[in-house]
Amino acid sequence: MNKNNRKKNDKLVPGAKSKKSKRKRRMRKSNDTTIALNQNSNHIFNDKSNKKLELNNSELNDLKYKEAIIEDKRTCTQYYISLIKINHIIFFIYNSDDFNSKIIKLSIFIFNIASLIAVNALFFTDSTMHKIYTDKGSYNIIYQLPQTVYSAISSGIIMAFIKYLGFSEKNILGLKEGNIKNINKREIELINTLKIKFLLFYIINFILLFLFWYYVTCFCGIYKNTQIHLFKDSLVSLGTSLVTPFIIYLFPAILRIYGLKHKYKCIFSFSKILQIL
Repeated sequence: MNKNNRKKNDKLVPGAKSKKSKRKRRMRKSNDTTIALNQNSNHIFNDKSNKKLELNNSELNDLKYKEAIIEDKRTCTQYYISLIKINHIIFFIYNSDDFNSKIIKLSIFIFNIASLIAVNALFFTDSTMHKIYTDKGSYNIIYQLPQTVYSAISSGIIMAFIKYLGFSEKNILGLKEGNIKNINKREIELINTLKIKFLLFYIINFILLFLFWYYVTCFCGIYKNTQIHLFKDSLVSLGTSLVTPFIIYLFPAILRIYGLKHKYKCIFSFSKILQIL
């Protein structure tokens, strides 16, 4: 069929011309999507020449020994600040260098406060109540200190699980570090994985918050004279969780930079273990 016949058929068949134009628009959209995907892929999958510029603090902290010697040129202070920004329960909310949702980080912060109060209430035993009675209601911080430390540790374990469900950075970095082949399939898998994780995060979050609220309400209703002690213990636990990161992360910061500077792999490896705490 020649061009003239095709033109006549297009005129004779209703909607033929519109179908062809729609087909062309779809092809253009497909090409545009491909171009955009390639641009994003070029941004995500860095070549070796600009890899150093594209790594964020989490990626630099997770580098292996040989890679860290080449890529990580930060000072001890810069590495220490990166640990605080990533792990501190307040500063991590304002950390814009990661791939985690700010809304989820704020939700985790609220959950952290609720879990501290609930866990402190759980650690009020008969001996604790008796001690409060013998002290005539006065607050003995030395006697209560072990309880607040245990509460902070227990709450930290719960928080580690909640963060695993809420944080998306590890998943996104896994896509970034992978091969550019099958990028469409891997992006879809990543989105599905994050949807499941976020759904579980909010379901478990709401269930635990409800249980915390119910238990603390019952506790305060039954032990009315102990409410002030619970409030003080929760403040001490919160203060402990706010201060301890500044002390704990001094050790991995010093050991990591020392290990890299003097080429001690064992010290570097030990610092990576400490940075997980």
